[in-house]
Amino acid sequence: MDRTILIIEDEQKINDILAFSLGKDGYKTLSAFDGVKGLEMALKENPDLILLDVMLPGMDGFEVCRKVREKSQVPIIMLTAREDEVDKVLGLELGADDYITKPYSMRELTARVKANLRRSAAQPVVEEEPENQNTINSGELSINVERYEVAKNGEIIDITLREFELLKFLAMQPDKIFSREKLLENVWGYEYYGDVRTVDVTVRRLREKIEDDPSMPKYIITKRGVGYYFNK
Repeated sequence: MDRTILIIEDEQKINDILAFSLGKDGYKTLSAFDGVKGLEMALKENPDLILLDVMLPGMDGFEVCRKVREKSQVPIIMLTAREDEVDKVLGLELGADDYITKPYSMRELTARVKANLRRSAAQPVVEEEPENQNTINSGELSINVERYEVAKNGEIIDITLREFELLKFLAMQPDKIFSREKLLENVWGYEYYGDVRTVDVTVRRLREKIEDDPSMPKYIITKRGVGYYFNK
C-alpha cells in the first residue's frame, strides 16, 4: 500500500522538489502552502507522515505541530532554515519526531522519512489481553510493551510514541549504558546526521513525566560523558 506524505511548505519550488523526489521513491504526496490549510489536511487526510516547515504564513509550524499532536501521533519531521537550537528544541518539545535543517540533501531527507515510517509501522495493534510478561515493572512504574502504555502508581501517563520507544529500549536492557549515537540508531532508526540534541530533549521530556524529581532521576540515569541507562 502506498504511503502518503503531507508536505506543508510555503515555498512552491521546495514543495515541488520534495513532491517530485518522494514520488520517484513511490510515495503519494499531498501539498499545503500555509499552516491553516496544512493543519486542515493533516487532520482530514490522515497522512502516514508530515514534512512540516517552521516558517509558514497563517499559522507557523510549531502551532501546526501542537494542534496535530492533540489529535494524532502521525510522524512529524520539522523542516527549518534556522540553526537556532531553541527552535529545534521547541519543535521536539511540541511533539515533533525529528527535524532537518535547510539546506539538506534529498538522500538525507529520504533516509529520515524511511526511518520514521518504519518506526511508526512497527507499533502493534492493541488487543485486549491480560497483563503478562510483556509488562516491565520498576518501582512505581509499569511499562506495557504490547499496549504502548506507561503507568505510574496505576495512572496512565500521556506519552508520545518516540518517548515510549526510548523508554522501552532502555528498560528492556536495564543497567546497560547506551551512547546518544547508539540510541539514535536503535530508537530513531538511522545513523544521525549532525548533533544528538534530539536524545537529550526526549530524555528530559520523559523525566518530566515519569520521575518524581526530574533533577534527581531514579529511572533514566545519565552516565556523564557516555550516555544513558535505565535503573531498574
